Amino acid sequence: MIAGMEKMDTQSWKEAIAYFDQLLEQNPANSQALNAKGVALFQLGDFKEAIPVFTEAIKSDSSSYKPWFNRGNSNLELENFKESVSDYNMANRLDPNQTDIYYNRGLALLGLEEYEDALLDFDAALQVNPNQALVFFNRGKAQLGNNDPAGAMESLTNAVNLDGKNAAAYYLLGVTRMSALGQKEEGCVDLKMAYSLGYEEAKTWIEDFCD
Repeated sequence: MIAGMEKMDTQSWKEAIAYFDQLLEQNPANSQALNAKGVALFQLGDFKEAIPVFTEAIKSDSSSYKPWFNRGNSNLELENFKESVSDYNMANRLDPNQTDIYYNRGLALLGLEEYEDALLDFDAALQVNPNQALVFFNRGKAQLGNNDPAGAMESLTNAVNLDGKNAAAYYLLGVTRMSALGQKEEGCVDLKMAYSLGYEEAKTWIEDFCD
């Protein structure tokens, strides 16, 4: 197991998988090896292949939050949002102190357009660490979905204050300022910032509404 984990530490994912496969030949129910193999597959972008491996890890040890959480992450990447939320719920029951679960479940709930529940999870993540630009960004998206442009403005402003290179946050700020609040000049400043950071969709707005 140690040799495989050392390969994981150096991001040699395929070599790590080879080590875990050797362990699994000796004991197919080795939950740690199964979970670690799933993580290596996830890191390779093989999300579909990772899911059944995490499922086997869960069968071997359903008391660990890790394979539930990791399978949730794989489902999230594949936009299987319902399955993802179900996995995160189980991971959260097994270990409520794992704060990554709240943010990731919030993303899945956002994908399901369950905005109020997503906001609860993003708020839980921010209680642990209030300096997370991406959490504020996605909180702003949930607030827009929940018809709260003023709240979204606050969240998106926090997002760009924490990460001045988040082009998508500048874009949403600009669009919200102009369409919901009628703040044309300020909106154009944000849209131009988004465009300068490489957000191509801002170009149409700038051409149509900004001097």
